[in-house]
Parts: sequence; structure tokens; C-alpha cells
Amino acid sequence: MGEYGLRRSLIGVNGVSLLCRDTVLGAEAILCLHGRWGRGETWADFIGRYRDRYRVIAPDQRGHGLSDRPIARYASEDLARDAHGLIVQLGCAPALVVGHSMGGRVAAHLAVQYPQDVRALAILDETAGGPENLSTLPPEEVSPDDHLTAEWPTPYPSYEEAIRDLTSRFSRGSSVRYFLDSLVETVEGYDFLFSRYAMAALAEYHREWYDILPHIRCPVLLVRATESWCLSREDAERMRALIEDCTYFEVAGSDHMVYADDPEEFYPRFEEFLSR
Repeated sequence: MGEYGLRRSLIGVNGVSLLCRDTVLGAEAILCLHGRWGRGETWADFIGRYRDRYRVIAPDQRGHGLSDRPIARYASEDLARDAHGLIVQLGCAPALVVGHSMGGRVAAHLAVQYPQDVRALAILDETAGGPENLSTLPPEEVSPDDHLTAEWPTPYPSYEEAIRDLTSRFSRGSSVRYFLDSLVETVEGYDFLFSRYAMAALAEYHREWYDILPHIRCPVLLVRATESWCLSREDAERMRALIEDCTYFEVAGSDHMVYADDPEEFYPRFEEFLSR
């Protein structure tokens, strides 16, 4: 057990090894799924708030952080199978699953594929929109070019230079911190832990998922950032209409990181959902 009783371990599921943070104690579990380019470390504040009441589990999903980064398909269904493998191996079903951005769509697929193991679901600022059909391109033919970070001057010569560059790219400190959580020093300088191939594969194998929303049987919390660049109000309304049991709210003053931009607004509303 590490600091404050947080256990970090590598767990093998579906042929990959995933780094998992686990508070271990608690009769009920919350599984936290981070967004694209992120890692489980982005849930540190969330873990601190709920560790005394819940068993909180925050993995690095495949292609991110300290988890494996295979040449493989990175469709939401695949990452959902990874998450389910963790739930089974850790013996924490049924879990409340909280997913931010990409993690939100993985969480939704998890709830549909394995309904018996998901007690409730929170989707944080993620649209169900996307390409109509799933790509059939073989994984080995996916170009390892991440559209977001391709032109970033990595590896950075220093941590300070990384902060300066990220600050110039993002208007909110929460987004800067999000990427700093994945920054690591290498022999060549500072670079990110996520795999550029994996980021490209996530884009390649992404498709819209409105069709699965009517099949979610557990209670759902849908949260939108009022200034979201990811989830339009129109998309959010369409998602709400398709979900049988949906609680919805928006976080003002946020463009995506709803739980980090305004915790004073987010957590009381999240608590209301938990109280159900």
C-alpha cells in the first residue's frame, strides 16, 4: 500500500497490463475512467473526496499512462471490456462508473455490455456523436499521428518550457494540469506518457453511439460544461431524450473539465446523484 493507503498495481486483462490505483477499502466501488490523453492521476481530487466512503478505482486505460500500449483496435467496446476485466478481477461489482470525455463513452458501453456489473453511470461532458460506422482499417495500418499533439515541440527541454507551451495552448489551468499529469522526464527531455499511436487509433475507431443509449438500464447522470467544445447543448438534449433514467445538469464556467473547473458547483450536484 502506498501513501494514504492507495494501492498501485499492474493488472492483466484482455492481454494488456493496466496500471490501477485502488483505495481498496469500502463496500461500494466507484470506477473512474479518464479521458483521452489523460490518466488515472487526473482523478486525484475526486479520490481524496470519496476515499472515506467508497472504494475508488482509477486505472490508466490502454495506451495511456503506465498501462500497455498495444498495436490493436481502440474502439469503445474494447476499452469497455478492459474496464469490465478490472471490475471482475478486483471483485467490485456492481460499481458506480464515472467517465469523463472519452471515459464517458467507454463507461456507457460498459453499462450496456455488462449491465449486471454497473450500478449507476455518470457521463461527464462527452458527446455521443461521431462517424456513423466503425472503421475496418487493420490496426497495423493506423498512422501513429495524433492530430492534437503532432506539432507540439516535444520532447520539451525542461518542465518549465512544458508549462509555458501548454499554458499558451489552453485557456484554463485545469487543462494544463491534465496534460502535466501525463508528463514524464526521459533521456531526451520531457514528453507524455500516452502513446501517439493509441491516440490516433482512438480517433480511427471512434463512432457515434446514440444507438446504445436506450439500452442503458441503470440511473445515468449526464453533465455538460456550459462552454463545452465537446458536447453541444443540442447533442446533450438528444442524449437525454434517449436515456430512460437521466439526471442532467450543466457546470458554468467550464469548457470541458467539469469536475476540476468548478468543484464547488460540480460536487454538490454529484452528491445529489449519489444519494439516490
